[in-house]
Amino acid sequence: MNQRLLSARSLLALAGFVVATFCAPFAGMIAPPGAWYATLAKPEWNPPSWIFGPVWTALYLMMAIAAWLVWKRDGWRRPMWFYSGQLLLNAAWTPVFFAAHQIGLALIVITALWLAILCTLLAFLRISKPAGWLMVPYLAWVSFAAFLNYTLWRMNPG
Repeated sequence: MNQRLLSARSLLALAGFVVATFCAPFAGMIAPPGAWYATLAKPEWNPPSWIFGPVWTALYLMMAIAAWLVWKRDGWRRPMWFYSGQLLLNAAWTPVFFAAHQIGLALIVITALWLAILCTLLAFLRISKPAGWLMVPYLAWVSFAAFLNYTLWRMNPG
């Protein structure tokens, strides 16, 4: 195969990873924060709503690039299954929290998500250091989000 064809295939794969990764937040479209979230008691350090879009966009892009880097070196093996699993948990959190209004159950989901991200990050590091490091901001943000979820659960019992 010539280099141009390989390059085109690689770029097409990158586009596929971007599309697949950005599918996770589509679950959030069916369950936007809405009036229920506005009524919750929140800590003073709760971020403003406008910050979530830019942060998640950057994180999803970094995640997609990380997955693509690993796929290019290792194909579809265990690290990619970890990646897929964490994407599913990522997609599950929003409907559980915002649509079902289950803050406690959402805390369980986000804890599982955090563990899945950690497994993915460690698996990615073994294949590609840049890919692993691209997952670090995601783990940091989900750590913050999990603490926020916990705080909201404590502040809004029942």
